[in-house]
Amino acid sequence: MEKLKQCWSSLLVLAVVVIGTGAVPITYLQSAVAKGAVCLDGSAPAYHFDKGFGSGVNNWIVHMEGGGWCTDVASCSARKNTMKGSSKFMNKDFGFSGILGGKQNTNPDFYNWNRIKVRYCDGSSFTGNVEAVNPANKLFFRGARVWRAVIDDLMAKGMKNAQNAILSGCSAGALAAILHCDTFRAILPPTARVKCVSDAGYFIHGTDISGGSYIQTYYSKVVALHGSAKSLPVSCTSKMKPELCFFPQNVVPSMRTPLFVINAAFDSWQIKNVLAPTAVDKRKEWKNCKLDLKKCTAAQLKTVQGFRDQMMRALSPVHSTPSRGLFLDSCHAHCQGGSAASWSGAKGPQVANSKISQAVGNWFYGRSAFQKIDCPSPICNPTCPAISTDE
Repeated sequence: MEKLKQCWSSLLVLAVVVIGTGAVPITYLQSAVAKGAVCLDGSAPAYHFDKGFGSGVNNWIVHMEGGGWCTDVASCSARKNTMKGSSKFMNKDFGFSGILGGKQNTNPDFYNWNRIKVRYCDGSSFTGNVEAVNPANKLFFRGARVWRAVIDDLMAKGMKNAQNAILSGCSAGALAAILHCDTFRAILPPTARVKCVSDAGYFIHGTDISGGSYIQTYYSKVVALHGSAKSLPVSCTSKMKPELCFFPQNVVPSMRTPLFVINAAFDSWQIKNVLAPTAVDKRKEWKNCKLDLKKCTAAQLKTVQGFRDQMMRALSPVHSTPSRGLFLDSCHAHCQGGSAASWSGAKGPQVANSKISQAVGNWFYGRSAFQKIDCPSPICNPTCPAISTDE
């Protein structure tokens, strides 16, 4: 009897620990493998699913994980042996917080929805679709199939009855939310309220410190390797080169589904990789500045300020359309909706006296529009935290 008591006590402690951390177990979508919807290494796609309850039982948020891209066989092969290229290496449990949080006090509008975190293991923002597999490298470029397989599985699990739905993501996943937004809307019931949220996914077609556009060349390699062209919005690819359709500023003008953009004007990933990529910073003069703006010279700060100007121009399709939302803070950050602290916390970033959670919630439910742009310098907003990199 004593041993039984100890056993129950241990199980209770374990349950409290699991519940306390908000850990959500992984689901491997084995049925997708037969359809060729697989990670880079051929393993099954995966997601984490926390079921909705109460008033949220027919509401769904599908959030796509970020994690950059791979541009060639070498970089994709390297990812193949990590969780960014194989579900074999993914953590079995994932703590949900921020926009996926399950507590009413930190996520009042979405806490009791069906909340899904789609794991990212294709390196193409869920756009790849190459049938052939080279026997030499055994890489599968099937991101678009992965996305559709997950969505179809969720539809069968109840999303076909959705009353409210959001497609969202962080970083490369946030770009995917933009690229797949209208398709997501088309799949769901016509009576549902469906909108999309991009958190740090508004990668701009920017000019770098050399005067060129390294990021365009980079994306052209992603698109060519993964066969992304046929998965990108036709409304964009019918007008320009497919790699240009990796830039939201070229996709958003023809989007039909309402979109909310959360972004930092001084996006830490974009400062490092769009403005001052290592490939063009031959003398490494930007090495310290791009990691910490307080270490920039006066001339570098002027260039950084010019990057914000580029961001503002690229965002014109967002803030020129009333149905779209915009939370553009002046933080040096990347992905700000993934933690309770930055999503709704007392010390999280604010623009126009609003936290991100308030702005997105009010916009989604039509309580009030939100298109706010922060003060113009990287040190002007005291609510900006240290660099945030949720993903």
